[in-house]
Amino acid sequence: YTSDTATAFNSVTHICRDVNYGWLLRYMHANGASMFFICLYLHVGRGLYYGSYTYTETWNMGVLLLFAVMATAFMGYVLPWGQMSFWGATVITNLLSAIPYIGTDIVE
Repeated sequence: YTSDTATAFNSVTHICRDVNYGWLLRYMHANGASMFFICLYLHVGRGLYYGSYTYTETWNMGVLLLFAVMATAFMGYVLPWGQMSFWGATVITNLLSAIPYIGTDIVE
């Protein structure tokens, strides 16, 4: 990890050009995260289809795990990229303000 974008992009170029199968590593890494989340969403959809939400405790634990995975991905990928952190802060405040009764008080 490096906070300087020029250095970060140089390291990506190095991996793609100078490392054996570096291009494959880059594209598997880039698309793997998206595929992981697609699988999570399919898993939630399957649970909705088969009525797994009736098992309240288990369903709530799954929702908490989904939120934890999304928060981890958000903190580890979106926030370190400079301008994206402003977007991230906007998303977080919008989500918090949507909470009924207390949302606007939390944001203010």
